[in-house]
Amino acid sequence: MEAMASNDVRIQNVLGRLEMILDNENSRIGIDPEFDIKTSNAHKSRCLYELTMLHRDMLPGENSSAFSSHALHLREKLSVNSQKVEAHLEAVRAVVDLLKTAAQDADADGIYSEAQFRYSDF
Repeated sequence: MEAMASNDVRIQNVLGRLEMILDNENSRIGIDPEFDIKTSNAHKSRCLYELTMLHRDMLPGENSSAFSSHALHLREKLSVNSQKVEAHLEAVRAVVDLLKTAAQDADADGIYSEAQFRYSDF
């Protein structure tokens, strides 16, 4: 019984860290240019790995009601996080496309391209 209580405390601690990471990421992504999404993602992955390891040895039905409640609350935050990360990735793709188009336009300055020169009839 003591091991179950200890495991419960560890799970709650990991869920608390995950919630803190999600709150930080959700509030900073797309707003704070100094925000390091790669590091934040590594922290989220670490928490999910720890939760997997903690749940590995649990029997079905051993979850406490506090865990279930906290997990449902985190599911909502993960949903918001997913939307924000997707919007961020779309913005990054748009910037990359703009830069790619600008580079292509700069290359097409009216002079024959290498491909056009190579295949012309001489």
